[in-house]
Amino acid sequence: MSIRDMLEAHPQPISGDLAVRVRCIEQCSECAVTCTSCADADLGEHDVQELVRCIGLCLDCADVCDATRRIVTRVTSADAAAVRATVEACVAACRASRAECERHAAHHEHCRVCAEVCRSCEEACADFLASIA
Repeated sequence: MSIRDMLEAHPQPISGDLAVRVRCIEQCSECAVTCTSCADADLGEHDVQELVRCIGLCLDCADVCDATRRIVTRVTSADAAAVRATVEACVAACRASRAECERHAAHHEHCRVCAEVCRSCEEACADFLASIA
């Protein structure tokens, strides 16, 4: 069973493109896990003091992605303005985390991976916003 199967079985009509919604949910889930893991890996690095900002932004991004995933998954009586604001916040959090991880990507492989996942989530959320315009 997948999120797509669940949404297709939902008794309420789904606004926007279902494939775009599913991609947003899946990318938010992956980004939350990846950012949490990156922050943890940062804590294990010998230069942890130089990664404090990265840790904070990754943890913020993970929390925002997790909340976004949950909110975008719910369709019954969803408030369009709240959904839009949440997804916009997710785009901003992914952008900030991505930019910081990119600064460390040459020295830390986990930051390079995290930056790529943040970029994918940022794009998926932007596409979702466009689909619900």
